[in-house]
Amino acid sequence: MEVEALLAWARGPGFEWALLIMFGGITLRLIEIATLGRKRDLSLPREGKGSGWRTIVSRFFSFPLLATTNVITYVAGYIFHLGLLIIIFFLVPHIEVWRGVLPFTWGGLPTTIIDLVTVLTMVAMGLLLFDRLTHPVKRLLSTAGDYLAWTVTFLPLLTGYCTYHHLFFDYSLLLALHILSVELLMVVFPFSKLIHALTTFSSRWFTGEQFGHKGVTS
Repeated sequence: MEVEALLAWARGPGFEWALLIMFGGITLRLIEIATLGRKRDLSLPREGKGSGWRTIVSRFFSFPLLATTNVITYVAGYIFHLGLLIIIFFLVPHIEVWRGVLPFTWGGLPTTIIDLVTVLTMVAMGLLLFDRLTHPVKRLLSTAGDYLAWTVTFLPLLTGYCTYHHLFFDYSLLLALHILSVELLMVVFPFSKLIHALTTFSSRWFTGEQFGHKGVTS
């Protein structure tokens, strides 16, 4: 397939199929979560309402744990997640894609800032991978799904950076590879651990409410 034809397919049918698979997969996963059977807890609640929200906040801002746990996991983790959020929603070409899907739009950040954020995000991801590979417990607990999630998340960053800086290959080929890597991420997203991007806050709220009902601090 010629490069221009590959790029046209990635921008058209490839993107449409990736969207269809991603939203279909997300729908199936949400239905799966909603239909999980749980026994009704008949015990009297030991705490009032609000335990779930407290758990969300306490787990999101867990800075005291920096003194007692692996600093790399927390610092690089925050940089990676925040950087990815900025790149996805505040790079101007990405905003144009969102505008084609959503009925509203917003302003972007200067490309130089996005470029710096991309480098920091890739470095943070590299540190997290190195830590996972060298830490004996994390290496033991890691599965193929963890490395798949890392790979499909890292590839759009790498190809996007190379595309912007015109590195290694022709621009059209780089742009096609970048779009295809994003579409791979979209397809894998609902069927991998990456789905936590949608379920993190709801699962933490549910856990906090369940623990609070039993009088346990979470």
